[in-house]
Amino acid sequence: MTDPSYLTGLIGSGIGPSLSPALHTREADRHGLRLLYRTIDIDTLGLPAESVGELLNAARVLGFDGLNITHPCKQLVIEHLDELAPEAAELGAVNTVVFRGGRTVGHNTDVTGFARSFARGLPEAPTRRVVQLGAGGAGAAVAHALLTLGADRLTLVDTDRARAAGLADDLTRRFGQGRAVTVAPDELGGELALADGLVHATPTGMAAHPGLPLPPELLRPELWVAEVVYRPLETELLRQARTLGCRTLDGGGMAVFQAADAFRLFTGREPHTEQMLADLADLVGATVR
Repeated sequence: MTDPSYLTGLIGSGIGPSLSPALHTREADRHGLRLLYRTIDIDTLGLPAESVGELLNAARVLGFDGLNITHPCKQLVIEHLDELAPEAAELGAVNTVVFRGGRTVGHNTDVTGFARSFARGLPEAPTRRVVQLGAGGAGAAVAHALLTLGADRLTLVDTDRARAAGLADDLTRRFGQGRAVTVAPDELGGELALADGLVHATPTGMAAHPGLPLPPELLRPELWVAEVVYRPLETELLRQARTLGCRTLDGGGMAVFQAADAFRLFTGREPHTEQMLADLADLVGATVR
């Protein structure tokens, strides 16, 4: 009997450096599966983010088994799906689409990915007051994870104030009054002065979007700092934070744990997460913290 084969991929912007193809194919090899993982970069194709629906339909016609979805398409893809898993519906963001019986089902593996990475990389970190930069697709997942983990008060900061307010409203309905609030970007300094930790959930710092998401003088040694960006594994934000003596968490763990959950959805096989963490360390030439 022929082993099953899988056709999968990733839709997003600036995803040329993505390590998802290698993570998924290496894990498939361990299971004796044939898995092809394609990157579908809307920048390379010269397409707007709104084209995600057309790309999704093309993938359906071509016989894809599943797709990962990343910035800036995690929310835009929803209207083109046949069904949403409960966690994706709750978040209003999708990072994994599974094709089954001609139907498309959207999932979100970012929540569990970040939660597992945080528990592994920042054990016993205080979460009385946490500031989060970014309220987009990844930001929604991280925010839900932080409040699920027990953060008392999460302050959302986004250049799109309406988006931040909408996410705060969603979080308040789920977790209770006062658990999530928003402030304007120019109020970030005052919030960080009182915070236990900072989570960065915007594309700034990615290979395609280099730079710092905030003035470095707002950091202080008492803060822990967590990233969702994993390529590069040490962003400029993490480098500055480590220089100050902050406890830090890179985006590698989240990348691996969300990929492992997506691999399970694509193939039905249980992933080897520790070996996937070793794969990422090997691919980037650094230790995943």
